[in-house]
Amino acid sequence: MKKDAKIQKDVMDELKWEPLLDASEIGVAMKNGIVTLSGEVDSYVKKMAAERATKRVSGVKAVAEEIQVILSTSLQKTDADIAAAILNVLKWNSLIQEDKIKINVEGGIVRLEGEVEWDFQRKNIKKSIEYLSGVRMVVNLIQVKPLINSSEIKQKITSAFRRSANLDSKAIEVTIADNKVILQGKVRSFSEKEDAEDAAWSAPGVLKVENRIEVEEPVHKGASNQ
Repeated sequence: MKKDAKIQKDVMDELKWEPLLDASEIGVAMKNGIVTLSGEVDSYVKKMAAERATKRVSGVKAVAEEIQVILSTSLQKTDADIAAAILNVLKWNSLIQEDKIKINVEGGIVRLEGEVEWDFQRKNIKKSIEYLSGVRMVVNLIQVKPLINSSEIKQKITSAFRRSANLDSKAIEVTIADNKVILQGKVRSFSEKEDAEDAAWSAPGVLKVENRIEVEEPVHKGASNQ
């Protein structure tokens, strides 16, 4: 099992590898596989890039993200400017119905509400807004409207697991309760755990995913059994 010091170094190296980031702006603390990110960046998309890069590192079990977004003068926008830009993005996004999405912007923090039919639409809206100048945070409260019954949801998720080259479908148990998906089992990395959750969210009608999957590092041949 990787020690915290090794995981911390790997996280720092991964942040340096991420082209969007200046790794010197981000602090990395480590304890029992839990990474805490701190520091200041000048855009929300950099904050998200740091979190995603950290989750890719083997041995990371969870991420506590405390990075602050401090906008430079040239990137600062009024809430009205941000809201107008968001409306324009939604208008040109063919994947969503803009009239079903409500937007509130206060202090650069964007709050999204409304309904969509698929979770990928919900994520797509958030991702398209993250890159806009002036945005400090996106709170995504958009709901997924149920479309199919529980047995169909489970069948589609387990089929997706079997098709995935990144997942061991036999290691993950899927339970459905009132359009909520519960995932249990053990995987080899935090990234694989997220892949399983993303696959579950891709099923139509899923309202919530409770990810109870545990991350366990693989035992390499020749390793000591002591």
